[in-house]
Amino acid sequence: MVEAAMADTCGNKNKHFNIGAGKANGAGDGDDTEDEECDVEVWDTLRNSFKKAQAVLDQNRELIKKVNENHQSKIPDNLVKNVGLIREINGNISKVIEIYSGLSVNFSDTVRQRKRNVENRRS
Repeated sequence: MVEAAMADTCGNKNKHFNIGAGKANGAGDGDDTEDEECDVEVWDTLRNSFKKAQAVLDQNRELIKKVNENHQSKIPDNLVKNVGLIREINGNISKVIEIYSGLSVNFSDTVRQRKRNVENRRS
């Protein structure tokens, strides 16, 4: 789903997106085309991060199903197994947090760098 949205926004290198490039009012000096050009590396990073996070979330979905099955069975051994499964789920949640934190930092850095590039061109 996320990939489809990104593909619509960035279907090829000739399409543009604007990250703080100073064109909110349609104004611009025409020199920031390079900053607006779809940065394939940024989109690849986003796509790969979302794929990693989704894979971990899918794994958690399966683990949660297993925990529910074990709980419903009321078999003592299965209930004991749930302790380990729940620990694994918690560890996976930490992985997803790390993925999104790294993604946020990388995206913020990219936006700041592009703003700096635009400001340097204007001065």
